[in-house]
Formats: sequence, C-alpha cells, structure tokens
Amino acid sequence: MDFKQYDVVIVGGGAAGMMAAAQLSGEGAKVALVEKNSQLGRKLLLTGKGRCNLTNSRPWEDFKDHIHPDSGFFRPSFMSFSNSDTVAFFNGIGLQTVSERGMRIFPASGRSQDVRNVLESYIGKSDNVDVHLDSEAVSVLHSPNGHFVVEIMVTSGRIRMLQLIAGSVIIATGGLSYPSTGSTGDGYRFATAFGHNIVQTRPSLTALVPYNYNYSLVGLNLRNVSLSLIVDGGEVQSEFGELSFTGGGLEGALGFRVSRRAVIALDEGKKVEVVIDLKPAVTEAELKNRIEREYSNNVKLQRFLERFLPVQAVKPFMDANPNLSVSSLPVRLKNWRMQIREYVGYHRAVVTSGGVDLRDISRKTMESKLVEGLYFAGEVLDLDADTGGYNLQIAFSTGAAAARAVVERISG
Repeated sequence: MDFKQYDVVIVGGGAAGMMAAAQLSGEGAKVALVEKNSQLGRKLLLTGKGRCNLTNSRPWEDFKDHIHPDSGFFRPSFMSFSNSDTVAFFNGIGLQTVSERGMRIFPASGRSQDVRNVLESYIGKSDNVDVHLDSEAVSVLHSPNGHFVVEIMVTSGRIRMLQLIAGSVIIATGGLSYPSTGSTGDGYRFATAFGHNIVQTRPSLTALVPYNYNYSLVGLNLRNVSLSLIVDGGEVQSEFGELSFTGGGLEGALGFRVSRRAVIALDEGKKVEVVIDLKPAVTEAELKNRIEREYSNNVKLQRFLERFLPVQAVKPFMDANPNLSVSSLPVRLKNWRMQIREYVGYHRAVVTSGGVDLRDISRKTMESKLVEGLYFAGEVLDLDADTGGYNLQIAFSTGAAAARAVVERISG
C-alpha cells in the first residue's frame, strides 16, 4: 500500500475543513485535505437556500443566545476568529459580502458557489496543501510512535488504498444532515474508536409535521407572526418572525428555531404542539374592538377574514376552527393551534444536534483531551445553532481554532 507523509491531515472538505486548510495555507506545515466527494464544499452550495448565509454580524452578547447546547464552549474560538474576522477573511480573498435583514451576511453575488469557489481557489494556490478528492477516509489510527495513520480509499479511476501519515489529524467530517452531500457520520465512528462519547444525534433546523397537515397551505409564508412551542401543555419557547408552510411541514425561521426542542420532546414521547399568533402586535382586546367596528352582518365570515389573513390561509384556518364565529375570532387569530405528529429526518435537516461530547474537547484548541494531536471542528461536535448564519460561523471558528493549534504544536 502506498503512503504519503504530512504534518496534518484534515478529514472532511466542508466548511470547517476548508477553513482549517485555508488557515494552514502558507504556514509551512505540510497539509492533506481529504474529501470523499469529487469536489469540496458540497454542503456549502445548499446553505442559505443556495445563497450561503456566511455568518451573522450580531455582537457576541446577542450571538451566543443562538448557540446550543453550550455557548461558553464556543466563546474562545469565536473570540479568536469572530464573525467580523470571517467577513474580513472572505473580503480579503476576493469575495464581496452584503448584510441583509436580521444582520445576516451573504456573498454580494447571492451565489453560494462563489463562496465555495474562492475558498477552493485560495486553498488550491497553497504550495503546502494537497487536496485529495474522491478519497474516503476508511480509518484513523494512532500508532505507538505517536503518529496518526489515515487510510483512505481513492475512488477516481482505479480504486486503490492510500495511507496518509501525520503528526496531527483534524476531524471535520460534518454530522448526519443532508447525507447526499457526504455527511454520513464518519467522524462519530472515528471519535468513538479513540474513546470519545457521542451525545445522541438528532435532526435540527428541520420541518415539523402537524397531524392532518393541510397541504393547501404549502407555499404560504406568514410574516411578523409569533410561534409558541407547547410541550405537555406548557410553553417552552416563543419566537417572532416568519413561518413557512412547505411540502415537508412547518419551516422558515420560526419553524426551524423551535424544531430543536420539538424534536427532542417528540423523541421522548411527549405531546408537542405549536400555537401561531397571527396578530402579535395587538392584544386580544384590541383585536376584538377592531372586529366589532369593522364587521357587518351582511358580510360572510370567510370574506371578512381576508382582512386579517392571506387569502390562501383563510379556508385552512376555518377548517382548523370548525365552530368559528365572529365572537371567537379574536381568540382564534391569536391561538391557531396545531399538534405536531413528527419531524422530517436527516435527509432534509439543515444541521445535526448532538455529536462529539464537548467535555472531552479543549474549548481553546479543539484538541481531544484523550488523544494528543487529535482535533475536531464543525458539525461533528455537539455544537449547533439557530438558522441565520450561526452554524457556518461555528464551522469557521472551530476550524480556524484547530488550525491555529496545529501550527503552534508543530512550531513548539
């Protein structure tokens, strides 16, 4: 079997792995970036609905509230490579960015492919980084002499095996979401082999499917509404923003934000409901006064509802409230209740919750506390976030932290 010698092998060519390789570019270390697909950053192409929401420019005090389950773990890597550092880095390698609603940062072109391309080009210009495409890491072993042996299967052309030998390894294989992009949980297998615990993984930022879901709602986007998550009769979360009805179920910013807790509760066999407040800007009493002023007996209730709801929502709303009357309308408009039956799995989930247990990872360096020279970055960790650019920042910050630690280890 052929072998090649490196200072560090990065397993996984997604956002975290590419950022680690980019940060190691020009540092003198001999680097191998291993990716099972025929191109780098396939999942990047899907982010932000194909526009790639790079990061979010909120200050840390606001940013941290969107990180789960432990923002304190993420703080050191964020402070060392922050959202402003991310923007500066991409601007510096030729990608112009724009800020949009919700302080979300996108490429000015609106094309996720441009994000992938500038990263790929930057890495490709590095004399010290070898990119191994169509190369699946089969195993990661730690030899008695302290070196790592990464065995890869090269699938382009004639299938062959190759061993990459290095003093350090960065595992950046992603989680389980969008398995079609190559995220099939390989990193969990490698971590377990080294004695790491894996916190139970679940789909997150995924669609929630109500009982008797009314598919005539598909395509509807409700803006400026509130969504409350009810678990076993008690409210556990409330969010304001946009809710989308898709072929998968309830999505959009609101559906995704509550999905993390909803998925856990459903897995635990609890009763899960959501309540939509269609008029959160006014109280029930104020809404009642408006209805009493505007309603006329010669107007059909369905037609009258068009003053309060998009036309597409009127009939489904009435179907969900079969005994609806003018007097009950204020209550119903502020309490459109749906019981959740299930959630959509990894094939459609934006991110994976759970992963490599943070208790055995250094929050400053991303290095394993169990195996010297072994690092983890990105979605493979038990670290995820809300929609809005936060998850990619986790990938970029932890990837940069691991790269920085490797440089220090080699130079030290």
